[in-house]
Amino acid sequence: MNYKHKVSEIIHNELKDDLSQEEIYNLLEKPKQEEHGDIAFPTFQLARIFRKNPNEIATDLASKFDDQLIKEVKVVGPYVNFYLNRKIISKSVIKTVLDEGSNYGNHNIGKGKNVPIDLSSPNIAKPMSMGHLRSTVIGNAISNIVEKMGFNPVKINHLGDWGTQFGKLIYAYLQWGDEDAIKEDPINELLRIYVKFHNEAEEHPELEDEGRYWFNKLENGDEKATELWKRFRDYSLREFNKVYERLNLEFDSTKGEAFYNDKMHETIELIENSGVLVEDQGAKIINLDEYDLNPALIMKKDGSTLYITRDIAAALYRKKTYDFAQSLYVVGQEQANHFQQLKGVLKEMGYPEIKTIYDYEEVIKEYLAKNPTTEDGQERIGLSLMASDWRWLITVGNIASFAAGIPDDGQFSVNDETGEATYKFL
Repeated sequence: MNYKHKVSEIIHNELKDDLSQEEIYNLLEKPKQEEHGDIAFPTFQLARIFRKNPNEIATDLASKFDDQLIKEVKVVGPYVNFYLNRKIISKSVIKTVLDEGSNYGNHNIGKGKNVPIDLSSPNIAKPMSMGHLRSTVIGNAISNIVEKMGFNPVKINHLGDWGTQFGKLIYAYLQWGDEDAIKEDPINELLRIYVKFHNEAEEHPELEDEGRYWFNKLENGDEKATELWKRFRDYSLREFNKVYERLNLEFDSTKGEAFYNDKMHETIELIENSGVLVEDQGAKIINLDEYDLNPALIMKKDGSTLYITRDIAAALYRKKTYDFAQSLYVVGQEQANHFQQLKGVLKEMGYPEIKTIYDYEEVIKEYLAKNPTTEDGQERIGLSLMASDWRWLITVGNIASFAAGIPDDGQFSVNDETGEATYKFL
């Protein structure tokens, strides 16, 4: 039941000759303070009709309302404040929930249109970070909401499975890899040799050339490099899936960066044909001065592409494949500049419809703007998110530190019996 509509109907019964029910409905407000009731009706507009003081009009009106939905009516200056009967409302809501079951809250606003949601997206050969887990949980919650609103969410795990780092990892494996250790604890062993590569490269910079050499072989389809890359990817996916299984979470797509490798030529061609690509010291860039951003580097002078090039390819592929209503990216604030550049590039290319790229930190800022709360002078927010049968409780103190990302030096724990996950700031 729309209780605001019901209250407007009750008021209209007393003001039929003066205001339409629609006018009354549009005037109704939610009091800023809970003690002032559930719905407030301002009487200022009636002052010129009745030629009386709004306070007097409010007092006169308050005594005329008699309906079982209204528990109490109080006057606060020119406002008539309505306190709804919680017993009746609770009974009605519970009955509706029981009657509708899993369909409760369904809407058809989306009319079945697709909404790709880029979430989780951990990096291959590295442990899943708190940031990726955070994106997983929030992204899945958004997916549930999107589905309730009648859209078709497409959950995409855009894996970080391509780049020069894989050339470094392949070289490190060939030099220092321990096959028994990899079989027993693949992620930590791969991380160990990757860190070792960087430590060694500080004293022997020529190792960077070895990393580029092996990535070049991987890009060109070398059998040995490709076989190792596939193994590393499979090892990682097995470990990641342990987390996803605990969350009872499945993805519609796990196409990562590597999927777009053979689409780079077409993407570069599209960018060039749009007329926005310019050469700068041998590299190819897109100027984004209009958006107060640094130029977006699309192709290095050696012809290799970058992370943003693959993200452009992914955005265009998703538009072509899903013909989406919105395209959502659940990412951390540390990637804000990258996604601002991506939006600018797509707009410059003539794809203004690809503009609904969201950072959940922006969503939370918007929420705080509409629902400010303070405690000890600081803005705070608590998010309770449902991920299938698991309850994830993320409590974030001081929105400024949240905007920068939840610190990785906190303590994250999961209760296996209740499924409750908590993050404690240390």
